[in-house]
Amino acid sequence: MAKLEILEFPDPRLRTVAKPVAQVDDRTRQLVDDMFETMYAAPGVGLAASQVNVHERVVVIDVSEDQSQPMVFINPEVTVLDEGTLRPYDEGCLSIPGFYETVERPEKVRVNALDRDGKPFELEPDGLLAVCIQHELDHLNGKLFVDYISPVKRQRIRKKLEKQHRLRA
Repeated sequence: MAKLEILEFPDPRLRTVAKPVAQVDDRTRQLVDDMFETMYAAPGVGLAASQVNVHERVVVIDVSEDQSQPMVFINPEVTVLDEGTLRPYDEGCLSIPGFYETVERPEKVRVNALDRDGKPFELEPDGLLAVCIQHELDHLNGKLFVDYISPVKRQRIRKKLEKQHRLRA
């Protein structure tokens, strides 16, 4: 396994729309393993392949406290089950380190995806897992949680991260 580099906002590569995985094979499974290693080391609870500059529809998630419930979503499709019920969550992101903002998302969704072995499955999560899936699916579509906040806040975050990037360079 290998720890991958996580792209950080405002890197334009984060805006790339991911392509479906044509076939789940050893290369895909290696990507999944590397993404889990990267996510756990960060530490985070979710990571989309787009965040590690692989523009394929692959997401890994583990919302457990002890990293005991790894979940893989390949080519995930989400259906909102309660359009009218939006719930606010404080979201953070490995690609926007150190910043948290309140985002309203549907509380209950259905997700259809392939697992690590390419087998289809369906899940109806709610709460944190539902939010995390929606957040990571946004990444696959070139969208970030800062797109849900005001332009003023988004610009403030952009400037602070750009300054941090200059200081690290």
